[in-house]
Amino acid sequence: MAEKRDFYEVLGLSRDASQDEIKSAYRKLAMKYHPDKNPPGSKEAVEKFKEVTEAYEILSDPQKRAQYDQYGHAAFQYQGAGSHGFGGMDLNDAEEIFRSFMQGFGGGIFDDFFGDVFGTSSTRGRRHRANRGSDLEMSMEISFEEAAFGTNKAVKVPRYEACPNCKGEGAKPGTKKTVCAQCGGSGQVMRSAGFLSIASACSRCQGEGEMIQTPCNECRGQGRVKVERKIDIKIPGGVESETRLRISGEGEAGRGGGSRGDLYILIYVKKHPIFTKEDNDILCEVPISFAQAALGDDIEVPTLEGKVQMKIPPGTQGNKIFRLKGKGTNDLRDYGRGDELVRVIVEVPTKLNQKQRELLKEFADSGGGSTPTIDSFLEKIKGIFK
Repeated sequence: MAEKRDFYEVLGLSRDASQDEIKSAYRKLAMKYHPDKNPPGSKEAVEKFKEVTEAYEILSDPQKRAQYDQYGHAAFQYQGAGSHGFGGMDLNDAEEIFRSFMQGFGGGIFDDFFGDVFGTSSTRGRRHRANRGSDLEMSMEISFEEAAFGTNKAVKVPRYEACPNCKGEGAKPGTKKTVCAQCGGSGQVMRSAGFLSIASACSRCQGEGEMIQTPCNECRGQGRVKVERKIDIKIPGGVESETRLRISGEGEAGRGGGSRGDLYILIYVKKHPIFTKEDNDILCEVPISFAQAALGDDIEVPTLEGKVQMKIPPGTQGNKIFRLKGKGTNDLRDYGRGDELVRVIVEVPTKLNQKQRELLKEFADSGGGSTPTIDSFLEKIKGIFK
């Protein structure tokens, strides 16, 4: 698979481009590469059109753009159900986004005008027009360890799928649809508005161009039925809480044989009783005794993969941070693993027996040992109170 180009590069923009600049660049490139403005069967034009549309879809949405700026393509390309791998935008998706974009320049009039330019009204018509299915969103809670290393989960998704009885046609098997008498099968009716001829969806057939005389018994003419499917989700290591994963093509089935929508999984990561996370590093606090800090010791430290031995050198101060290389979480962009940061907390005993008191008093009488903080403080006092 060819490596995806940077979305800013695709649109010919700098990374600080404004939304107006993004819209302007997309409109120019989409008009240039639209399949209906290029020779029939031009694979290069189709791929360019999908590429610029996908770039626009991400960069025109502030939230998606922020995720892209932070994580790159990895923020949107993880797919579920193992076999999907990395997915891209199909032509139906790109067409829908382009149509919605052009409607933003003036609603139905511009929609019909550009429909005539690209053949979507007069040449294609709306007959047999496939509508992309709706996107679905679900939330999922995973453990700290699952978020750190990645995991596979199965979810049950209630969704519409093409009716198996009528194959999504909506008509009873053995019967056929009839041409709509009102629009003559075009799916549109024309009306004049001054020097413009404006097309609108036929009210009788809802823009389909055909009528179902005998509906399917299973779906009652809808062409879709509600089912519950088990979907395998691959969650990459290094995800943060509130990460939104896109599983391409696992949403609702489209009407009229249209492509499926997408399934979005909103991830929530449970809090860990010991560890906290900062980027790809994890942090934990480990208490040690005064004697261990002063004399040094080898202690056991918890990690995400079990306990390891860590050396405490003599004279260790409280809040000292030790780094365990490669003991953090996986990187979302597959750049390796972070580290574990261990902060030692030196605890002072609250209860001493007689012997311990005597030994500590003897220690104090002998000078109490030298500490950097106390020595520095005494030097500052000498400078102030002469």
